[in-house]
Amino acid sequence: MKGPTLAHRLEYGALRAVLWCFSLLPWRWAVGAGAALGALGWHLHIRRRVVEQQLGAAFPGLDAKAIAAIGLGSYRNLGRVAIEAALLSRMGKDQVLALFAETHGADAVETAKAQGKGIVFLTGHFGNWELAGAFVALSLMPVEVIARRMGNPVFDSFLTRTRERLGMRVVPDAEAVRRVPRVLRDGGAVAMLADQSGLNLASTFVPFFGRPAKTPRGPAVFALRFDAPVVLGIATHRPDGRLTMSFEAIDAPRTGDLERDTDALLAAYSRALERRVRAAPEQYFWQHRRWKWQPADTPAELRDPTA
Repeated sequence: MKGPTLAHRLEYGALRAVLWCFSLLPWRWAVGAGAALGALGWHLHIRRRVVEQQLGAAFPGLDAKAIAAIGLGSYRNLGRVAIEAALLSRMGKDQVLALFAETHGADAVETAKAQGKGIVFLTGHFGNWELAGAFVALSLMPVEVIARRMGNPVFDSFLTRTRERLGMRVVPDAEAVRRVPRVLRDGGAVAMLADQSGLNLASTFVPFFGRPAKTPRGPAVFALRFDAPVVLGIATHRPDGRLTMSFEAIDAPRTGDLERDTDALLAAYSRALERRVRAAPEQYFWQHRRWKWQPADTPAELRDPTA
């Protein structure tokens, strides 16, 4: 990564100033202000058409008013997530865990740990994925988080320090091939977001809301090669302002055919994530074009709705 430029430092300085202002507010006021800022993005039509088109494709039975309500909620959730993640830098273990009102499915994690083969935690851009990682690291076990580097190296260092102070060890995605096998062999845990795939990232296409969605193969390949259990971890926002942490084992046939088993495992993950999104669609990151890349033979009715 190149060294920080003056522009990077100025951006970071402005960010820290804003965070200082938010930190003066009670937690609920701060995240409420974040939600309001997120809503501003909706009203300014920042990627609003993308959100509306994708929601219309995912929920074809909804009218424009219902789609607009979910879309606005998605922007509010994104603004809240941004403030929650940023304020983690000023919080300790007890403060972070106090944000969670309840936990579901913790037995899935205990069952996975008992196997002694490490754990691959998967999540998606749903609820608050940053707080989900913090919850695992602070209450269950150390976890190595596979993450892309941010464009601003000063902010990237700030985010890495925050994560590591809360028990998450950050592994840049470029180093995952070297680092993840070592962690799993030692019985450790790795966590990955698996609902976005880049242009040059090894991927497969699995259904998401009935349309083929490009999904990174890495998490499934690691789990299969090292016979590690896979657990979905999701932190969702509750109406009272706190969060619910949920875990679910992701099971799929393991036949020994790596290609087929990889596709099956990713499809099972996608089904589990879709089920969560259907229950609270306003908490999903619809601003990302989930169906941007598709197989050439995709039928016209299942193609990217934003194209």
